[in-house]
Order: sequence, then structure tokens, then C-alpha cells
Amino acid sequence: MLEEKKLAEYLMSFGLTGQEASIYLELIRSGTSNGYELAKNIGISRSNVYKALEGLADKGAAYVSEGVSRKFTAVDVGEFCQNKINSLIRKQEFLLEHMPKEKEEAEGYVTIVADENIADKIRNMLMTAKKRVYLSMSVPLLSQFKEELRELTERNIKVVMLTAFPKDMDEREGLLPAKTKGVKIYLTSDKKNQIGIITDSTYVLTGELGKGRDSTCLYTGQANFVQVFKDSMKNEIRLLELEGKKGARP
Repeated sequence: MLEEKKLAEYLMSFGLTGQEASIYLELIRSGTSNGYELAKNIGISRSNVYKALEGLADKGAAYVSEGVSRKFTAVDVGEFCQNKINSLIRKQEFLLEHMPKEKEEAEGYVTIVADENIADKIRNMLMTAKKRVYLSMSVPLLSQFKEELRELTERNIKVVMLTAFPKDMDEREGLLPAKTKGVKIYLTSDKKNQIGIITDSTYVLTGELGKGRDSTCLYTGQANFVQVFKDSMKNEIRLLELEGKKGARP
């Protein structure tokens, strides 16, 4: 039941309504069918089934074949999803080319809520970093950004991490890239959901991650705040170096 709900939820991310997603899944299972057969199988009125089928056809998720009765065949989910992605890429290219010129990013403060939105912002910050990145985040949280961290090292971006393993995690389970060029890791106390990121000494994201919809972060390019946050992180690094706490990893 949970898997079915997740399938429908993800299909809705590609532009289908809830009812269209349910009909699409049934069409996949049943093979080529008409509205009458589908309505009989899933117990929904024929009028609603036919409306959903027309929606699927319009959105590129089903093929229609004419005959004695109008029948529908589900488009392969990989093809359907890729078509949607390709369409979005084309629209993105158009928007990037024709959007009005933006003003420089305001040096104000922005609040970002919920894990998904915060993770998206983190990925964007890492992908657009040009010189250096400082991260303060536990290993379980860092692990969801493995690809972006690897890409940073490939672009020769300096990366400094202050991180910690929770008590129930063996260090071998972590993502720490031992002796990766351009990466320096300091093992500190576990801050659980607390995170901090600085990119290019220009932008800061700080707050909490990993608490679902309750996660909240502050994002800013305000120069004074960035400098204070950077100094705080540098002081923590100095203390760790002086104490030799678990040692720094090059």
C-alpha cells in the first residue's frame, strides 16, 4: 500500500493528477484496455475513468487506438518521464535566454523551510561554488550530498568540513574521502541536525536539516553576517587543531 502511494506521488510529480496516476498504474497492470474494463477493475465511474484516460493521452502518458471501442495503452514510464524532463529542459533554456535581467542578489536574509527545499538550496550552493566551501554537518546529513562533494573535488574547489559520526555509526560507514586532494576534514562534536555552509566567503546557509517539515535555515549574502559566521567556524577549527581532538584529516 505504501509503495502504491509512493508510485502515485512520484507520477504526480510529472504532471499527473491523483486520479490519472491511479488509472495509469492500473493501465500498466492491465495492458491495453478501454474505459469500461478499467472502471470495472478498480470500481471508479466510467465518466471519471474516461476523463482520466483523456488526460493521460493529452499529457503523453497513454496511446489511443481507435476500433470498435476506443482503447488505451500506457506509455512506458521511462519514456514518459524522459519526455517530461526533455520538455522541462527546453523550457528552462528558453527561460534562461529570455527572462528579464535580474538585479544583483539582495544582501538580505531569507528563511528556507523543510528538508527538501533546504537540500535543494545546499546542492545549488555547492554546484555554483567557484573557489571554496566550508561545511559544518554530521556525516549522515553530508552523505546525501556525496555526488556534489565529489564534483567539487573534480573542479578543484577547496573543501573544509567540520563533521562528526553519531555514536552508533562506525567511521568506516561514513563518506569521508580520506586524503582527497583539496579536502580537509576536522572531526568535531556531533551537532546532530545543526548545519552551516559558507561558499566563496559570500553566502551562508545555517540552521537545521533532517527534521522534515520542521527544518528551518537562514540564507544570506549579507557581508557582516558572512564574516562573523566564517570567523566562528575558523575559531572552531583552531580549537580543534590546538586540542588535537581526534585529529584533523587532510
